[in-house]
Amino acid sequence: MRRVAVLGCSLATLLLTSLCEGAEPDPHPGRYLAANCTGCHGTQGRSTGAIPAIAGLDRTVIVEAMRAFRSGDRPATVMHQHAKAYSEAQIELLADYFAAQKPL
Repeated sequence: MRRVAVLGCSLATLLLTSLCEGAEPDPHPGRYLAANCTGCHGTQGRSTGAIPAIAGLDRTVIVEAMRAFRSGDRPATVMHQHAKAYSEAQIELLADYFAAQKPL
């Protein structure tokens, strides 16, 4: 039974790899990390509610804000918890992604 599962996973991996060959890399690899932000900041960071929109902000502003949330220097209700979960590289990917988005 285990061999069948391993074989099935191997075949699925080969199929997915062959489908992805020649595919263009995502120009915004932070897009997948940013999916976690949409619940509060809106799709692509374009919040229309009480939570600030972050689409189109300068990447440095985003990086500095995330660092301040992570260190506790900037008060927050939940952002400090989110920021602590990201590595420095992930914060930079998020900043690149949201800075590239067009604001409302």
